[in-house]
Amino acid sequence: LMEESHLARVIDPAGGSWYVERLTDELAAAAWSFFQETERAGGLPAALRSGMVAERLAATWAARSAKLARRKEPVTGVSEFPLPSERPVERDPAPDPYADAPGGLPRVRRDEAFEALRARSDAHLAAAGARPKVFIAALGPAAAHTARVSFAVNLFGAGGIEAVHEPVSVDAETAAGAFTASGAGVACLCSSDALYAEQAAGVAGALKSAGAARVFLAGRPGEYADVDAYVFAGCDAVAVLTSVLDRMGVA
Repeated sequence: LMEESHLARVIDPAGGSWYVERLTDELAAAAWSFFQETERAGGLPAALRSGMVAERLAATWAARSAKLARRKEPVTGVSEFPLPSERPVERDPAPDPYADAPGGLPRVRRDEAFEALRARSDAHLAAAGARPKVFIAALGPAAAHTARVSFAVNLFGAGGIEAVHEPVSVDAETAAGAFTASGAGVACLCSSDALYAEQAAGVAGALKSAGAARVFLAGRPGEYADVDAYVFAGCDAVAVLTSVLDRMGVA
Protein backbone atom coordinates (compact mmCIF):
# COMPACT_ATOMS: atom_id res chain seq x y z
CA LEU A 1 0.00 0.00 0.00
CA MET A 2 2.82 2.40 0.82
CA GLU A 3 4.46 1.70 -2.53
CA GLU A 4 1.33 1.82 -4.69
CA SER A 5 -0.81 4.38 -2.86
CA HIS A 6 1.95 6.57 -1.37
CA LEU A 7 0.46 6.36 2.11
CA ALA A 8 3.73 7.49 3.64
CA ARG A 9 4.19 10.49 1.35
CA VAL A 10 2.45 13.13 3.46
CA ILE A 11 3.68 16.51 4.62
CA ASP A 12 2.75 15.93 8.28
CA PRO A 13 2.14 12.29 9.27
CA ALA A 14 0.66 13.40 12.61
CA GLY A 15 -1.71 15.92 11.03
CA GLY A 16 -4.28 13.56 9.61
CA SER A 17 -6.79 15.17 7.25
CA TRP A 18 -7.43 18.02 9.70
CA TYR A 19 -11.19 17.58 9.36
CA VAL A 20 -11.62 16.63 13.03
CA GLU A 21 -9.59 19.64 14.12
CA ARG A 22 -11.64 21.92 11.87
CA LEU A 23 -14.96 20.58 13.18
CA THR A 24 -13.69 20.93 16.74
CA ASP A 25 -12.69 24.53 16.10
CA GLU A 26 -16.09 25.34 14.52
CA LEU A 27 -17.92 23.74 17.45
CA ALA A 28 -15.86 25.66 19.99
CA ALA A 29 -16.40 28.95 18.14
CA ALA A 30 -20.17 28.40 17.95
CA ALA A 31 -20.34 27.44 21.64
CA TRP A 32 -18.33 30.50 22.68
CA SER A 33 -20.59 32.75 20.60
CA PHE A 34 -23.66 31.32 22.36
CA PHE A 35 -22.05 31.74 25.78
CA GLN A 36 -21.39 35.40 24.98
CA GLU A 37 -24.97 35.87 23.79
CA THR A 38 -26.22 34.33 27.02
CA GLU A 39 -24.03 36.64 29.08
CA ARG A 40 -25.32 39.67 27.19
CA ALA A 41 -28.86 38.52 28.04
CA GLY A 42 -27.97 38.71 31.75
CA GLY A 43 -26.76 35.18 32.35
CA LEU A 44 -28.38 31.78 32.01
CA PRO A 45 -31.23 32.29 34.53
CA ALA A 46 -32.25 35.50 32.75
CA ALA A 47 -31.94 33.85 29.33
CA LEU A 48 -34.18 31.01 30.50
CA ARG A 49 -36.79 33.36 31.97
CA SER A 50 -36.88 35.52 28.83
CA GLY A 51 -37.44 32.49 26.59
CA MET A 52 -34.24 33.03 24.62
CA VAL A 53 -32.91 29.52 25.29
CA ALA A 54 -36.26 27.90 24.54
CA GLU A 55 -36.57 29.83 21.28
CA ARG A 56 -33.11 28.74 20.16
CA LEU A 57 -33.86 25.13 21.02
CA ALA A 58 -37.23 25.27 19.24
CA ALA A 59 -35.65 26.66 16.07
CA THR A 60 -32.99 23.97 16.07
CA TRP A 61 -35.55 21.22 16.70
CA ALA A 62 -37.83 22.54 13.94
CA ALA A 63 -34.96 22.42 11.43
CA ARG A 64 -33.94 18.95 12.56
CA SER A 65 -37.52 17.68 12.55
CA ALA A 66 -37.84 18.71 8.91
CA LYS A 67 -34.69 16.76 8.04
CA LEU A 68 -35.94 13.72 9.95
CA ALA A 69 -39.37 13.87 8.29
CA ARG A 70 -37.77 14.03 4.84
CA ARG A 71 -35.24 11.36 5.83
CA LYS A 72 -32.37 13.73 5.12
CA GLU A 73 -31.26 12.53 8.56
CA PRO A 74 -32.05 8.81 8.29
CA VAL A 75 -32.62 6.67 11.36
CA THR A 76 -31.74 3.03 10.71
CA GLY A 77 -34.55 0.72 11.74
CA VAL A 78 -37.01 3.61 12.07
CA SER A 79 -37.18 5.78 8.96
CA GLU A 80 -34.82 3.55 6.94
CA PHE A 81 -34.88 -0.25 6.77
CA PRO A 82 -37.79 -0.64 9.21
CA LEU A 83 -38.90 -4.07 10.35
CA PRO A 84 -42.59 -3.72 11.28
CA SER A 85 -42.76 -7.34 12.41
CA GLU A 86 -40.03 -6.98 15.04
CA ARG A 87 -41.07 -7.64 18.62
CA PRO A 88 -40.93 -4.58 20.86
CA VAL A 89 -38.50 -4.58 23.74
CA GLU A 90 -40.29 -5.21 27.02
CA ARG A 91 -38.67 -3.67 30.07
CA ASP A 92 -39.51 -1.53 33.06
CA PRO A 93 -39.40 2.17 32.24
CA ALA A 94 -36.29 4.02 33.35
CA PRO A 95 -36.84 6.32 36.34
CA ASP A 96 -37.38 9.95 35.41
CA PRO A 97 -35.52 12.22 37.86
CA TYR A 98 -37.45 15.24 36.55
CA ALA A 99 -40.94 13.76 36.68
CA ASP A 100 -42.00 15.94 39.61
CA ALA A 101 -40.03 19.04 38.63
CA PRO A 102 -42.19 21.96 37.54
CA GLY A 103 -41.53 23.76 34.24
CA GLY A 104 -38.26 23.19 32.48
CA LEU A 105 -37.32 22.96 28.84
CA PRO A 106 -39.21 20.61 26.50
CA ARG A 107 -37.86 17.08 26.05
CA VAL A 108 -38.01 15.60 22.56
CA ARG A 109 -37.01 12.33 20.91
CA ARG A 110 -35.47 12.06 17.49
CA ASP A 111 -37.79 9.22 16.46
CA GLU A 112 -41.06 10.49 17.94
CA ALA A 113 -42.86 11.32 14.65
CA PHE A 114 -42.25 7.84 13.23
CA GLU A 115 -42.96 6.24 16.61
CA ALA A 116 -46.42 7.84 16.56
CA LEU A 117 -47.09 6.38 13.10
CA ARG A 118 -45.91 2.94 14.14
CA ALA A 119 -48.07 3.15 17.29
CA ARG A 120 -51.13 3.73 15.08
CA SER A 121 -50.21 0.69 13.01
CA ASP A 122 -49.70 -1.40 16.14
CA ALA A 123 -53.11 -0.37 17.47
CA HIS A 124 -54.71 -1.30 14.15
CA LEU A 125 -52.97 -4.68 14.25
CA ALA A 126 -54.28 -5.31 17.74
CA ALA A 127 -57.82 -4.29 16.83
CA ALA A 128 -58.16 -5.74 13.32
CA GLY A 129 -55.62 -8.56 13.33
CA ALA A 130 -53.61 -7.10 10.45
CA ARG A 131 -51.56 -4.02 9.69
CA PRO A 132 -52.70 -1.43 7.15
CA LYS A 133 -51.49 -2.43 3.68
CA VAL A 134 -50.27 -0.80 0.50
CA PHE A 135 -50.34 -2.68 -2.81
CA ILE A 136 -47.11 -2.36 -4.79
CA ALA A 137 -48.09 -2.20 -8.46
CA ALA A 138 -44.79 -2.89 -10.21
CA LEU A 139 -44.76 -2.41 -13.96
CA GLY A 140 -42.54 -4.29 -16.37
CA PRO A 141 -39.52 -6.50 -15.65
CA ALA A 142 -37.60 -6.52 -12.39
CA ALA A 143 -34.77 -4.51 -13.92
CA ALA A 144 -37.19 -1.65 -14.49
CA HIS A 145 -38.94 -1.60 -11.13
CA THR A 146 -36.71 -3.12 -8.42
CA ALA A 147 -35.09 0.13 -7.25
CA ARG A 148 -38.38 1.95 -6.82
CA VAL A 149 -40.10 -1.08 -5.30
CA SER A 150 -37.38 -1.18 -2.63
CA PHE A 151 -37.81 2.55 -2.04
CA ALA A 152 -41.60 2.30 -1.69
CA VAL A 153 -41.50 -0.75 0.61
CA ASN A 154 -38.98 1.05 2.81
CA LEU A 155 -40.98 4.30 2.86
CA PHE A 156 -44.36 2.80 3.73
CA GLY A 157 -42.78 0.38 6.20
CA ALA A 158 -41.49 3.38 8.17
CA GLY A 159 -45.12 4.13 8.98
CA GLY A 160 -45.99 0.55 9.86
CA ILE A 161 -47.78 0.04 6.53
CA GLU A 162 -47.25 -3.46 5.17
CA ALA A 163 -46.32 -3.66 1.49
CA VAL A 164 -47.95 -6.37 -0.63
CA HIS A 165 -45.91 -7.10 -3.76
CA GLU A 166 -47.76 -10.00 -5.31
CA PRO A 167 -47.69 -10.63 -8.23
CA VAL A 168 -44.24 -9.37 -9.13
CA SER A 169 -45.58 -7.15 -11.91
CA VAL A 170 -48.99 -6.08 -13.16
CA ASP A 171 -50.52 -4.29 -16.13
CA ALA A 172 -53.82 -2.55 -16.87
CA GLU A 173 -55.60 -5.91 -17.24
CA THR A 174 -54.32 -7.60 -14.07
CA ALA A 175 -53.90 -4.68 -11.65
CA ALA A 176 -57.52 -4.53 -10.43
CA GLY A 177 -57.72 -8.22 -9.52
CA ALA A 178 -54.32 -8.17 -7.82
CA PHE A 179 -55.24 -5.11 -5.80
CA THR A 180 -58.51 -6.64 -4.61
CA ALA A 181 -56.73 -9.85 -3.61
CA SER A 182 -54.08 -7.92 -1.65
CA GLY A 183 -56.55 -6.52 0.87
CA ALA A 184 -54.77 -3.15 0.67
CA GLY A 185 -56.42 0.23 0.91
CA VAL A 186 -53.97 2.20 -1.24
CA ALA A 187 -51.55 1.40 -4.07
CA CYS A 188 -48.18 2.62 -5.28
CA LEU A 189 -46.93 2.36 -8.86
CA CYS A 190 -43.25 1.43 -9.21
CA SER A 191 -41.29 1.31 -12.46
CA SER A 192 -39.06 3.29 -14.79
CA ASP A 193 -39.99 6.67 -16.21
CA ALA A 194 -40.26 5.11 -19.67
CA LEU A 195 -42.79 2.52 -18.54
CA TYR A 196 -44.68 5.13 -16.56
CA ALA A 197 -45.22 7.04 -19.79
CA GLU A 198 -46.63 3.92 -21.42
CA GLN A 199 -48.62 2.26 -18.62
CA ALA A 200 -49.06 4.42 -15.53
CA ALA A 201 -52.36 6.03 -16.52
CA GLY A 202 -54.00 2.72 -17.48
CA VAL A 203 -52.84 0.87 -14.37
CA ALA A 204 -53.76 3.76 -12.07
CA GLY A 205 -57.24 3.85 -13.58
CA ALA A 206 -57.65 0.12 -13.02
CA LEU A 207 -56.56 0.48 -9.40
CA LYS A 208 -59.02 3.31 -8.83
CA SER A 209 -61.83 1.25 -10.35
CA ALA A 210 -60.93 -1.58 -7.96
CA GLY A 211 -61.41 0.72 -4.97
CA ALA A 212 -57.96 2.12 -4.23
CA ALA A 213 -58.51 5.10 -1.93
CA ARG A 214 -55.29 6.68 -3.13
CA VAL A 215 -52.82 5.84 -5.90
CA PHE A 216 -49.20 6.88 -5.42
CA LEU A 217 -46.39 6.83 -7.94
CA ALA A 218 -42.77 6.32 -6.87
CA GLY A 219 -40.89 9.00 -8.73
CA ARG A 220 -40.77 12.71 -9.38
CA PRO A 221 -44.15 14.41 -9.92
CA GLY A 222 -45.56 14.26 -13.41
CA GLU A 223 -48.95 14.33 -15.08
CA TYR A 224 -50.45 10.87 -15.05
CA ALA A 225 -54.20 10.35 -15.04
CA ASP A 226 -55.64 8.86 -11.83
CA VAL A 227 -52.35 9.24 -9.91
CA ASP A 228 -53.13 11.12 -6.69
CA ALA A 229 -49.68 11.74 -5.21
CA TYR A 230 -45.98 11.13 -5.70
CA VAL A 231 -43.34 9.75 -3.34
CA PHE A 232 -39.65 10.34 -3.97
CA ALA A 233 -36.34 10.79 -2.18
CA GLY A 234 -36.62 13.93 -0.06
CA CYS A 235 -40.42 14.01 0.14
CA ASP A 236 -42.02 14.62 3.54
CA ALA A 237 -42.37 10.99 4.60
CA VAL A 238 -44.16 11.83 7.86
CA ALA A 239 -46.80 13.89 6.04
CA VAL A 240 -47.30 11.20 3.39
CA LEU A 241 -47.62 8.37 5.89
CA THR A 242 -49.91 10.37 8.17
CA SER A 243 -52.23 11.11 5.25
CA VAL A 244 -52.27 7.43 4.23
CA LEU A 245 -53.20 6.24 7.71
CA ASP A 246 -55.84 8.98 7.98
CA ARG A 247 -57.37 8.00 4.64
CA MET A 248 -57.47 4.33 5.63
CA GLY A 249 -59.17 5.21 8.92
CA VAL A 250 -56.30 4.01 11.10
CA ALA A 251 -56.79 5.75 14.45
